[in-house]
Amino acid sequence: MTENDTDIDFDFFEDEPPTQESSRTERLIPRRGPRGPEQPPRAPTNLTPLLRLIGLIAFAILVVVLLVIWVQSCQETGKDKTYKSYMAKVSDVSGSSAQIGKQLSSVLLAQGLKEAQVEQKVAGLARQEQLDVQRARAITPPGSLRDEHQALIQALQFRVSGLNGLASALAATANVKDSTRAGTVLASQMQRLLASDVIYEDSFKAPAAAELDRQGVTGTNESGGPLVPDSNFLQSSELVTPTAMVTVVDRIRGSASTPSTGGLRGTNIVSVKVQPAGTELSTSSQTTVVVRTNMSIDVTVEDSGDSQEANIKVTLRIVQAGVPDVKKTATIGFINPSEQKTVSFTNFPAPSFQSPAQIKVEVQPVENESNTSNNSADYPVLFSIQ
Repeated sequence: MTENDTDIDFDFFEDEPPTQESSRTERLIPRRGPRGPEQPPRAPTNLTPLLRLIGLIAFAILVVVLLVIWVQSCQETGKDKTYKSYMAKVSDVSGSSAQIGKQLSSVLLAQGLKEAQVEQKVAGLARQEQLDVQRARAITPPGSLRDEHQALIQALQFRVSGLNGLASALAATANVKDSTRAGTVLASQMQRLLASDVIYEDSFKAPAAAELDRQGVTGTNESGGPLVPDSNFLQSSELVTPTAMVTVVDRIRGSASTPSTGGLRGTNIVSVKVQPAGTELSTSSQTTVVVRTNMSIDVTVEDSGDSQEANIKVTLRIVQAGVPDVKKTATIGFINPSEQKTVSFTNFPAPSFQSPAQIKVEVQPVENESNTSNNSADYPVLFSIQ
């Protein structure tokens, strides 16, 4: 062997470099130091902005809701104001028209007026009523009451037509000696005035009140009365009959219906009855009155004088301890000598059944009435439920 041959290579005893697999294993196994205490889990860092966004959305919704409520409230207030303002204007016109109707009754039933004077006064009332028509046309109604407003104007126009027709009829019948024929002609014109009341009631008042209720407009007018006013032109529907107008013709022509010098004038109470039982009350003894839901008290009045009387006010009061007094009034349009007429009082509040009561009736004295002792009376009663 040579020297080179004895030089043996022992390199396989030396450490080999780590393989690729062992290096990868070392990288996958982390080296851990000493373990410390565990930390609590941390909240997500994006939760706070989310809560803020939810709060802003809720606030925006609240603002929108409040805004809607405010707008609706303003609309309701504006609507109430619009309807009530309209009805206040209507009330002025309808009240003026009703007052003209009262003046007409006074003219037709007045003592001492001649036919020509009555004609002139009626024509003057027609001119006044025409002004009410013009005032009504100048009113702008809410949109939902346009049809009713046209009915209001129509009712007022019927009143103008009736008054003009009545004045013309008075002139046309001035030379007609037959008072029955003349009265029939006058009554035909009075029918227009009655028609005006029907139109007002059925085509204006009732539907207007229903519309206000549908719109939720409630309450009263400035005087405490109903929002939709009444307007009764004729004080008594009996004035439209030929019989009544014949009496008017006879009086303005100086017939026996006009009292002569020294003639008596007056009215008196004939009877007071409780319906439907027909129980007649007495001034000298207590009467038991059975209360019913449809109970009414009828007061009969007589013209005890020598002339026709008009616009007679009848007042009924119920006075009883422990409950408020009840007061009701009614008016007799006109009544002829020796004629009897009855007025009926209804819609009474519940009385007390524990104590007696007094029903007091009074008939307003007419002009120049000398004896008023029979114009009022007190009736002691005891209310009962059976």
